[in-house]
Amino acid sequence: MSGENYQIIDKIKLPNGVDEAIFDPVNQYFYVESGSDEPGGKTHFINIIDAKNFKLVGHITLPGKTSNAMAVDHAAGKLYLNNSGTSEVVVVDLGTRQMIAHWPLPEAHNLNGLEFDKANHRVFSATRTPAKFWVLDTDTGKIVTSLPCTDYNDHMMFDAARKRIYITGTETLTVIQQRDADHYEHLADVPAGYRSKTSIFIPELNRVYVALSGKDMSGKPLLKPGVQMAIKIYQVQP
Repeated sequence: MSGENYQIIDKIKLPNGVDEAIFDPVNQYFYVESGSDEPGGKTHFINIIDAKNFKLVGHITLPGKTSNAMAVDHAAGKLYLNNSGTSEVVVVDLGTRQMIAHWPLPEAHNLNGLEFDKANHRVFSATRTPAKFWVLDTDTGKIVTSLPCTDYNDHMMFDAARKRIYITGTETLTVIQQRDADHYEHLADVPAGYRSKTSIFIPELNRVYVALSGKDMSGKPLLKPGVQMAIKIYQVQP
């Protein structure tokens, strides 16, 4: 799509069930999660789009029905994913496009937000069942620690300058402070709104933008008093 007039320039057909995506500015690849061609949802794809030429250049096959958030480790040439289908954090070698490790989160399901701390070799994950924030060592795959976080969580953001993690869910935004690579503190649950899930942190503005949805997954209005569709803006404190 043109950034000047918003006209469609070209299009690429992908499998059904497209959801999460991440752009790697280093190799100029756009990684897009979707379903696969296999019946029964036993596998799914991470489709690889060459953004320079706007071509589908391949896909990565992963077990389970779906993945959620992703993060790229440029130095190691790896992609970290929350595999909701298998309740694991998955590691993909971007060179071979093969899964090289999978780290289960014990008795946890519905993985959603994920972030990567390059400096400390840590990956952060969030689950809805239970509502928890997890820290894993990317060198060993071992769980470092976990803390409670907002319910029905969705997006996670890492504020590297302040060493903070922001997690949005329904009703609240969880703020977690990283004291060092192995120690984390729950600072606050900031009131947000019902289904305050989709969010983005803009470091240049020191702001977190949170979208509130007034509709359910089918597009029907939610039968909850006071529910609204809105964008909330939070100024990050020093």
